[in-house]
Amino acid sequence: MVQRLHWLDGVRRLSTRKAFDWAPLRQKAREHFGISRLRPGQRAVIETVMNGGSALGLMPTGAGKSLCYQLPALFLPHATVVVSPLLSLMQDQQEKMEEAGVESTKVDSTLKKSEERRAVKRVKNGRAELIYVTPERLENEEFHSALKKGGVSLLVVDEAHCVSQWGHDFRPAFLSIRRAREALGNPPLLALTATATPEVAADIRSQLGIEKAPLFSTGVDRDNLQFEVHRTVNETLKFEHLLKIISASDGNGIVYVSTVKLADELHARLLKAGIVAGKYHGRQRMNDRELFQHDFMDNRYKVMVATKAFGLGIDKPDVRFVIHYTFPDSVESYYQEAGRAGRDGSPAVAALLYRLEDKRIHSYFLGGKYPTRADAGELYRAILIAAQSNASINLESVIKGSGLPRKKALVLLAYLEKEKIIRRRKGLKLLRTFKTDEEFETFLRHYEERTNADRERISLIMKYGQTTDCRTQFFRDYFGEPKGERCGHCDSCRGEFLSQTHVASAAAPRY
Repeated sequence: MVQRLHWLDGVRRLSTRKAFDWAPLRQKAREHFGISRLRPGQRAVIETVMNGGSALGLMPTGAGKSLCYQLPALFLPHATVVVSPLLSLMQDQQEKMEEAGVESTKVDSTLKKSEERRAVKRVKNGRAELIYVTPERLENEEFHSALKKGGVSLLVVDEAHCVSQWGHDFRPAFLSIRRAREALGNPPLLALTATATPEVAADIRSQLGIEKAPLFSTGVDRDNLQFEVHRTVNETLKFEHLLKIISASDGNGIVYVSTVKLADELHARLLKAGIVAGKYHGRQRMNDRELFQHDFMDNRYKVMVATKAFGLGIDKPDVRFVIHYTFPDSVESYYQEAGRAGRDGSPAVAALLYRLEDKRIHSYFLGGKYPTRADAGELYRAILIAAQSNASINLESVIKGSGLPRKKALVLLAYLEKEKIIRRRKGLKLLRTFKTDEEFETFLRHYEERTNADRERISLIMKYGQTTDCRTQFFRDYFGEPKGERCGHCDSCRGEFLSQTHVASAAAPRY
């Protein structure tokens, strides 16, 4: 057995190679997916999975992460369970598997009762090679029993950055995956994401219990993407730049905004300017979102105006531009969303338009995102009160008694469980209390650290917008890779940065 050691800014990556017969996998790859050659990184991840190992794969958007578990699923003795953050992504993946002739099913909240019963029956009978579920479904212990009966050969966590308390899209239910894996007998686990700093990568492995698993990274470079930044001093100039980029492109693309209100407003302005545009955000009816998405995939729109709800898992390789009309919430978010351009390998534009005032939007949302010390105190008090009268505590009663929004309460409950203060199995049970005020203070510090980390992320995406350095070097450095040579094709390398700064008058502020 030959071992190769790699280093990623202090994060050790161990790649283990065994003798492996690729002939059957190549045949299946051609037969089901029309693939004759694997992309960088896919081979190493697939070998690890087929040898019964766990792994963390960091692959940019369009690098072919899905094949890393779809192909092994055709050979493993039992089902591959894929934990996915979005219902629309699960639906899209299942439809593609049906077209490829792969037995798959999904179990989520969109199913009718009769459909859910049929899906769970397929899971119990082991009839599906791929099973798509949300992390919330994996919190259900009855569903654990169904999975155990059918058998699980591989557990996959897609968009694994959601697991990390330092990730840009943290989601409380993802913290339950480790417990679900234990209930399933600790099958091999494959975590996949497009973006992760060394700190986030280490935290993902820790949260999922795969600390010793190899990390495979294909690097952040996207040579076909032209990264550029347009800084403007007022809304009129910003909109003019938007129209200029759209008009210069022969294909279609996505324009990201930070709020639903702005999505509606910008969509109306583009239509008034004669641009054929669709829109997509979380407050639309499901049917409307599906219609807009379908029409965009069929090239009926020049532009899709969208919040970050759009794009995850959207398999449209010929997107020619992705424009961020306002600041995203982090470098990770920006790189992942910008990476949806040019997945076919042809040239594409990834542009950021901004005014410094855009930072206020994220600062506003950040203020109410995380539990405060007072929130933690209220929830803990509600648990103690409930525990006085009943050993098995009703979860919903505790949340209601705390007076907290459900999502904040679930974040706190997840961390209380991690600290072994409570256990969530067949209700909620208090295992122990905090021994001292100092211990409780340490527990609360997690939330302060989390908030500070997010503020730092906003500062760093602002820094990206203001730098005159090579943008690819900026991404490499941020994600823990050697800075290397300048890319030669971003706006800074092309020497166009100064020409993209627009001053409305002599009194305009300097950046």
